[in-house]
Amino acid sequence: MSHVRLITLNRPRQLNVISSRVVSLLAQYLEKWEKDDNAELILIKGAGRAFSAGGDLRMFYDGRTSRDSCLEVVYRMYWLCYHIHTYKKTQVALVQGISMGGGASLMVPLKFSVVTEKAVFATPEASIGFHTDCGFSYMLSRLPGHLGEYLALTGARLSGKELVAAGLATHFVPSEKLPELEKRLVSLNNGAETAVKSTIEEFSSDVQIDEESVLKKQKMIDDCFSKDSVEEIIKSLEAEATKEGNGWIVPVLKGLKRSSPTGLKITLRSIREGRKQSLPECLKKEFRLTMNILRTAISGDVYEGIRALTIDKDNSPKWDPSTFDRVGDERVNVVFQPFEEDLELKIPEREDCRWEGKYENSVYAVPK
Repeated sequence: MSHVRLITLNRPRQLNVISSRVVSLLAQYLEKWEKDDNAELILIKGAGRAFSAGGDLRMFYDGRTSRDSCLEVVYRMYWLCYHIHTYKKTQVALVQGISMGGGASLMVPLKFSVVTEKAVFATPEASIGFHTDCGFSYMLSRLPGHLGEYLALTGARLSGKELVAAGLATHFVPSEKLPELEKRLVSLNNGAETAVKSTIEEFSSDVQIDEESVLKKQKMIDDCFSKDSVEEIIKSLEAEATKEGNGWIVPVLKGLKRSSPTGLKITLRSIREGRKQSLPECLKKEFRLTMNILRTAISGDVYEGIRALTIDKDNSPKWDPSTFDRVGDERVNVVFQPFEEDLELKIPEREDCRWEGKYENSVYAVPK
């Protein structure tokens, strides 16, 4: 009997976006396999030119007029994120192409994440009035210096080699070798970490990042993105952009100034809080933020951002509020307020209950 289980994200035309159905299936299979002694190694890959482009933005947009239409999938996704991070069996992500936002949450936390030169990572949610979600306020806040703030606020893209260098992936394998690596892992037919690691290392290459890589600009990123507010970060970048050799900052600034002021301010605070929070605390916070943003508690920017990016594709969002000075701390505080205890995301606290807290057993699933 095979001890390997393979998950293929298989909606290539939609760049393998994460729908309600995908979340339910992932949770169902991962629970079943963790409890099955015969399942030892879990491989996950994407079909076509993407690993996963993240959450299904159209699903959120289509639900904008009815309250909490996406609550179930949001709850299930954050609950699933906890189990991916803490999974008991060996997991390997084989990543070609786009791996963004929620899609990257199926890659970064795994014991082994293998990327190729075709891999592209980003967390671009803040720019469309959302926030860095699916556990990334935990993961990005633990990167060196203030690289996490930089990635979260700018939505900057990292290549496969940069992902390994930054610690967001474990191995770099040239794309032509990936099918053979997959075959070898399947034929290995066990989940022993040392065996899996040495097999991947047979195919992997050492990583050298280009001098032009943003990872070579850590000092400047730390200087600018350590500032207390988004406004101060922008001011600091503007000062640096005038200096010779800092042309790379110009598009970064342009992107920040085009982004949702509300999304940027929520995201900066979430990353900063994430440094001091545990994984369960980060996921509970992100669940609150997501629900409050989708409920337009302080702004409707998320729907305007999705409209401009994916519906009308005019790339001309009209943000409300449109300036940073109108997004004060009191306003941002609203989306961070804890829910009543029974309305919070239920993260299992004991190992023997680790698959409890499901949506169907929550207060949300009980008919009102």
